[in-house]
Amino acid sequence: MYAYIVRRILTTVPVMGVVAVAVFLLLHMTPGDPAAVIAGDYAQPEDIQRIRVQLGLDRPLYVQFFTWIGNVLSGDLGVSIFSNMPVTKLIGQRLEPTLALAVATIVFAVLVAVPLGTIAAWRAGTFTDRAVMVFSVLGFSVPVFVIGYALMWGFSLKLGWFPVQGYKHIAEGIVPFLRSIALPTFALGIIFIALIARITRASVLEVLTEDYIRTARAKGLDNRTLLIRHALKNAAVPIVTIIGIGIALLIGGVVVTESVFNIPGLGRLTIDSVLRRDYPVIQGVILLFSFVFVVVNLLIDLSYTVLDPRIRY
Repeated sequence: MYAYIVRRILTTVPVMGVVAVAVFLLLHMTPGDPAAVIAGDYAQPEDIQRIRVQLGLDRPLYVQFFTWIGNVLSGDLGVSIFSNMPVTKLIGQRLEPTLALAVATIVFAVLVAVPLGTIAAWRAGTFTDRAVMVFSVLGFSVPVFVIGYALMWGFSLKLGWFPVQGYKHIAEGIVPFLRSIALPTFALGIIFIALIARITRASVLEVLTEDYIRTARAKGLDNRTLLIRHALKNAAVPIVTIIGIGIALLIGGVVVTESVFNIPGLGRLTIDSVLRRDYPVIQGVILLFSFVFVVVNLLIDLSYTVLDPRIRY
């Protein structure tokens, strides 16, 4: 077990290395020049070249890469081209809104989707089951920005229950914080509820056909114990797997959701940096997202041994 953990941790090194190379090359080989953006529309070629020299963009690509990767290994993600602030500081300033939205979405989705999928499996073939399946298809098909604008129109503009846009930090009060994050969480959570509920239904439905479930029924075990202690527990591995995949999808969803609801998180920072061709910020944020994804996958793999004693590494 411990050897497996060590091996998985060591494998993150080449994975992060490949991500770093891919991100660097992708950014530097796509059209666009941050020096031209900084110089403005009426800049002369010599002005743009002078800015390129100041930013170090005139050096060979491999020199820029090894300079950047050397700084990253020492804990320095670089300095923003536009704000002239350290990338680590920019990420730290934007981390709370993104972290709050991501955690709230995952918790909300799991608490709703797992019971919903379990009930659909238990009531397979009934109206309840069909309703859950219709919701799953629609929830995963409708783009998150459409859901977001619909929620803003209904609950903010018409009913006035929640603010239209913006974010309140936890330090400003728990109630304003919850009100500011409620609609973004619901908009992003619908997609993951649909995904997790569908997989939960399929997994639980498969377990319910096993012989030991029929035996438990024959012994007179009550439905609640049968579903929670036997069916749901033995169907947990696929459910946990899809939750891990959902966290990966959450990264893209956060970017869109923060733009729709004007939340100053890492998603907004990424979009603003892409528009400005701010290479250091884009590279730093993507590396952070990639690291989180690798860690989540490691934790999901390790959870299998707890959920299913038959799995050994």
